[in-house]
Amino acid sequence: MFTGIIESIGRVVSISKEQLNLKIVMKSAIAAELRPDQSVSHNGVCLTVTEVNGDEYTVVAIDETLKRSNLGLLKPGDEVNLERALKIGDRLDGHLVQGHVDEMAVVKKIEKAEGSTIVFFDINPASGKLIIQKGSICINGVSLTVVHAGDSDFSTAIIPYTFDHTNFHSLRTGDKVNLEYDMIGKYIQRMRS
Repeated sequence: MFTGIIESIGRVVSISKEQLNLKIVMKSAIAAELRPDQSVSHNGVCLTVTEVNGDEYTVVAIDETLKRSNLGLLKPGDEVNLERALKIGDRLDGHLVQGHVDEMAVVKKIEKAEGSTIVFFDINPASGKLIIQKGSICINGVSLTVVHAGDSDFSTAIIPYTFDHTNFHSLRTGDKVNLEYDMIGKYIQRMRS
């Protein structure tokens, strides 16, 4: 379980194919504090640490994860939002995030506003019912509040601190981001169908 509050930005060192899986070596300031078997959110995807070597560590993304997330698009040098798993008793500063990405969205437009950055996303119209205005959504592992919720799009406002301390500062129109819809909303939708 995670909160959507990013601890660190990691950088991809190398990527190699292992059958249908990807082995990803990351460099990060938190690497020395990690150990094998720990869960770390990578752009919102919960992955298990398999090796640690100084300021680098290794994770493996399976085929199902690669189909639903932007991890298969990563290249050496890319920045990745990182968060370690929530400890019982810690503050929940964002919202409850499982690290199970539902799907990807496409960045439609980025606008600078007075004091924030507004990012507009296109989504699968079937998922529009899972987003509510002023509700929570997790984008690339970051807990954010929805500004506008449409049937096939939504927007969010990002404060300067979050923009500068996540990989949002490198987003461009057309980029794909990972989405995890609010867990409570997904359960309600499932019960209604």
